[in-house]
Amino acid sequence: MATHKIISLIGMPGSGKSTIGAALASRLDLKLVDADGLIEAQEGLSLQQIMDAKGNAAFRAIEEQVLTDMPLFPSVISTGGSVVYSEHIMTRLSTASTVVYLRARVDTIEYRVSLAPHRGIAADGEQTLQDLYKERVPLYERYGEIVVDCDELTPEEIVETIAAQLS
Repeated sequence: MATHKIISLIGMPGSGKSTIGAALASRLDLKLVDADGLIEAQEGLSLQQIMDAKGNAAFRAIEEQVLTDMPLFPSVISTGGSVVYSEHIMTRLSTASTVVYLRARVDTIEYRVSLAPHRGIAADGEQTLQDLYKERVPLYERYGEIVVDCDELTPEEIVETIAAQLS
């Protein structure tokens, strides 16, 4: 099936999109597209700098522009956790790719995010990680064609689970 040539990974910050994206791209012999990296390259700023300087709404507008304009080709796309807020982006990715939701429990997410305290997480004002989790999970569930629970599995096991479901 043609859509398996492009795989889009969605999920909360800390769910493993970057790690799994790199491993899955290698396993499937595809290029890795880091959507957050494309945003940073275009803006010349880190995600956190963009959010600090321009705010969350501006960040999301930039994210939508970048993910709408980026060329699609056989690859694994590691998206930012906030990508599911844009119906425009998600319609494009759902049409052009197989969307894989890397699902993790909130305690797993909190632990992993605590290991990288300087990562940019798109949130409004005082939203906690738990608030974002509650807000985003229904969106991830809506868009994820393939759902993989990532709490107990190694990255290798997650990659093999995805690869098996793609074939």
